Amino acid sequence: MQIKRQRMKEEKKQYSVSTAAVEKANSLNDPLADFSAFRTFSKNDLLLTLMCSRVRELPRGVIQWILDLMKRNMETLYNDCDWGWDDEKKRNELTEDAAWYLVAYDIDRKPVAFSHFRFDIDYGLEVLYGLGKFMAKVLELIAFKNKMRKVVLTVLKHNQAALDFYQSLKYVIDETCPEDSFEEQFCYFILSKPNKRFDQMLNNCDKSGTVPSIKTTADSGTVL
Repeated sequence: MQIKRQRMKEEKKQYSVSTAAVEKANSLNDPLADFSAFRTFSKNDLLLTLMCSRVRELPRGVIQWILDLMKRNMETLYNDCDWGWDDEKKRNELTEDAAWYLVAYDIDRKPVAFSHFRFDIDYGLEVLYGLGKFMAKVLELIAFKNKMRKVVLTVLKHNQAALDFYQSLKYVIDETCPEDSFEEQFCYFILSKPNKRFDQMLNNCDKSGTVPSIKTTADSGTVL
């Protein structure tokens, strides 16, 4: 009984630490403030400016552009598996209060690429849920700077381009990824990329038995 109480106390303490990290991250005015070098992207004749903001701070026209682009890129892929595409459900997901956006604009202030993410807790582990091909590396910087322990995302198994892309960035199948069985098959993989500094810290602490094990999970995502 005493061991159980101690374990519950440790889990409660860890949850409080995770909650504080997420609340602090969500209180930021601009998650890109510490990464001024990553505010611009220049390649050949393309010059883009990156801006990070909550969904409620985005112009209505940009939100509609995001919804339209998502549908063009992903509707067929969703309909090719058991998820199916639902306009209202996807709109609600992309415009929920917790949503953040990293948007790339050209010199005429037209949006050309976006990543949608949120700081969250699942199974007691603070994570950054993310989607978007263009700004993946910047999302990792934002996540790890704000003490998120993993970037976690979900990729459809038949979206080979997305799988190849994330594997090239060293994302691997997460421990929470469900395995197919005779009774149930899944149309997606859960991938993740850990914060190596946290991994090193946890490994060192585990040797002394002072830090409990931590689990994580993922939310649906896509690439553009």
